[in-house]
Amino acid sequence: MMAEFTEVAAGVHVLRHESLNVNSTLIVGDGGALLVDTLSGPGQGRELAEAVRRLTPAPLAAVNTHHHFDHCFGNAAFREAGGGAIWGHRDAVAQLRDHGPNWQRAWYEQWLPTQPELAEELSGAAIAAPTRVVHRSATLDVGGRRVELRHLGRGHTEGDLVVLVPDAAVVVAGDLVEQGGPPDFTDSYPLEWPETVTALLELVSPDTVVVPGHGVPVDRDFVSEAHRQLSELDWLIRYGHRDRATAQAVADRSPFGPEVSLVAVERGFAELSGRA
Repeated sequence: MMAEFTEVAAGVHVLRHESLNVNSTLIVGDGGALLVDTLSGPGQGRELAEAVRRLTPAPLAAVNTHHHFDHCFGNAAFREAGGGAIWGHRDAVAQLRDHGPNWQRAWYEQWLPTQPELAEELSGAAIAAPTRVVHRSATLDVGGRRVELRHLGRGHTEGDLVVLVPDAAVVVAGDLVEQGGPPDFTDSYPLEWPETVTALLELVSPDTVVVPGHGVPVDRDFVSEAHRQLSELDWLIRYGHRDRATAQAVADRSPFGPEVSLVAVERGFAELSGRA
C-alpha cells in the first residue's frame, strides 16, 4: 500500500506507516518544508521521500525526535533524495555516532523472530547522525513559519526532542507520547519522564493537536492521562525501592502491565541505588 500523508492542521501533514504505526510529520511553508522523523531504513525512507514530493517540491530539512531506528534510520535515504540539514538533540547524535552499529545489531536481533522484514529493513540502513545539534532549544524558519525544537528533559530516551508549530497549534511529541500501545521503557528514564511530560503539557492547550510517536493524533486529555500513568509508575518504583520489593512485584502493579514495565522498574531501582 502506498504511504500517504494526511493533513491534521493547516500545512501540517502526518504519515502513519503500517510498520509499527510510526509517524512522520511534514510541515510545509512558503518555499520550505521540514520532515519530522525519517522511518526505519532505506526502503521506508525512499517511500517517505516520494510521499513528501507528492505534496511539495520545496527544499527540505529534517528533525529526529530521538535515536531509535524507526525514527531515524531513514536519514541516509532522506539525504540521497536531496534532503538538507537534519536536526537532533546532542544525546541522540552521540548515540547514533558512537553506538549506532551496536544499536543496529541489537534491534536486528530483537525484531528478526517476529518481524523479519522490518529487521532486514533496519539492518540495511546506513546510519546517518543528524548534522545540526540541539542542546536545549532551537528556532527554525520553515518557509516563513516559525518552528521550535525543544528538549524538555529526559523521558523515553535521554535525547528526546519536541517540535512545536505555533501557528497551527500542533506539537509533535515523538515517543514521549504513544497512542495505541504502552510506552517503550528500554532505555528510558522512568523517574524523570513524568516531569518531562509536565513540561510538555505546559505547551499544549485544549485546541492543540498532539502527534505521538506512534498511533493517531491525540489531544491534551490523552497526554494528561499518559502523565497520570507515568506518575503512578514513578511512585510505585520509589515506594517499591524503599520497601525493598522485588522489581517483578512492582511491575505487576504497573498501569502499563508487567511485561513492558519490568525494565522500567529495574532502571528506576538502579538509579535510586546509585547504580545508573
